[in-house]
Amino acid sequence: MKAVRYRSYGDSGVLVYEDADRPVAGPGQVVVKVAGAAFNPVDVAIRAGFMQQVFPLAFPHIPNFDVAGVVAEVGDGVSGWSAGDAVVAFLPMTAPGAAAEYAAAPAEVLAAAPRTVELADAAALPSAGLTAWQSLFEHAGLKEGQRVLIDGAGGAVGGYAVQLASQAGATVIATASARSAGRIRSYGADQIIDYTATRLLRAVAGQRFDVVLNLVRTSPEETAALADLAADGGVFVSTTTPAPADPGRGVRTVRVLVRSDAGQLAGLVARVDAGDLKIDVAERRPLADLPAVHDQAAAGRLAGKTVLTP
Repeated sequence: MKAVRYRSYGDSGVLVYEDADRPVAGPGQVVVKVAGAAFNPVDVAIRAGFMQQVFPLAFPHIPNFDVAGVVAEVGDGVSGWSAGDAVVAFLPMTAPGAAAEYAAAPAEVLAAAPRTVELADAAALPSAGLTAWQSLFEHAGLKEGQRVLIDGAGGAVGGYAVQLASQAGATVIATASARSAGRIRSYGADQIIDYTATRLLRAVAGQRFDVVLNLVRTSPEETAALADLAADGGVFVSTTTPAPADPGRGVRTVRVLVRSDAGQLAGLVARVDAGDLKIDVAERRPLADLPAVHDQAAAGRLAGKTVLTP
């Protein structure tokens, strides 16, 4: 099969599109014929070696941990899945990934793929959708009637977060560029702040929020200022820069490290099929383009979610 692999940490030049052995389903595993593998910005940091302590790799490594495809082989001890089933999954981040024609996956991380979107595009759902869900409901405990500020709503996680928060009955204030504003408004945002035209802290001066969700990289000073926007007894949740341990006023701070959860993923898929959750894919690109995708992401020129197809 064809795959993108790298044999050492480094720049995008270590990514090689080449022949590789097709994986075999071990006990508790399935092999998925890949329809789409979503790119995530953290893929760049992992490849560069910046996250070795958190995500140690065995080389050669196949990147991309979000996958959509069709079960091609079922290993011993697997029940509930058969060859031909369309599935999505958030794969273990240190295991061989989905930037290949076939990928092995633990059966326990699989969910049935949405029926209402193109299978390849469904790869854009797992880790981003789970990050949004876990941030809002597991960590922040978002409830109907609360006010939530979502900083970075134009990204993949932010788009899901706006939809989920709005459907939960929260008032959603979101930051997004003019390019993303129409989409974010259609997702249910009550107010959109164009961060390219107005400083966030100025735009929300005097306001407090029950939940502040930060999805962008911020300096320690910026992060502290964002945490200060949480109401007394509120919650500041960040997927990027950690907040001060105790910002005062009873504000709770959480740094989110998303985990794979097949049950939650199945719930998100059900929302997609019900028409309540939109999957936005900016572009599909051939798998061989993955080094260029990494370069564009590192340069800040990658807009929206990119799905790689074998």
